[in-house]
Amino acid sequence: MNEIMAVEAAQMKENPDQFKVGDTVKVHFKIIEGKTERVQIYEGLVIAMKNSKVGKTFTVRKISYGVGVERVFPLHSPRVVKVEVVRPGKVRRAKLYYIREKIGKGAKIKELIVKKNTVKSSAGSQTSAGGQTSAGNQAPATE
Repeated sequence: MNEIMAVEAAQMKENPDQFKVGDTVKVHFKIIEGKTERVQIYEGLVIAMKNSKVGKTFTVRKISYGVGVERVFPLHSPRVVKVEVVRPGKVRRAKLYYIREKIGKGAKIKELIVKKNTVKSSAGSQTSAGGQTSAGNQAPATE
């Protein structure tokens, strides 16, 4: 049993890419044709993630010439060079299989908008109870 765990640990990526179901991603996948290697980009919506550890896979769906195409990628495969998040999605389900029946705008996923931390500067950025800056509450200086 320990030998199996050692082999699995050797095959796992140290820092797998961080994405989730509902994200639109670009998967950079290594294609080997004879002696040549090239990286092909597959862009689509992540509709499912399955399994765990070394066997973890994710399914990406895209529309190609009006036809839905799905492809399953193993997360820890050496052929998956990287997974780049194009647009984070806001979903409430673990599997988005219902997207298969949707067409056009109905197949869109809402974008997850993440608030950025605002940096507070010492000059004029302190807010009062009304939500306005303290500099905005004062009357303009006249000469």
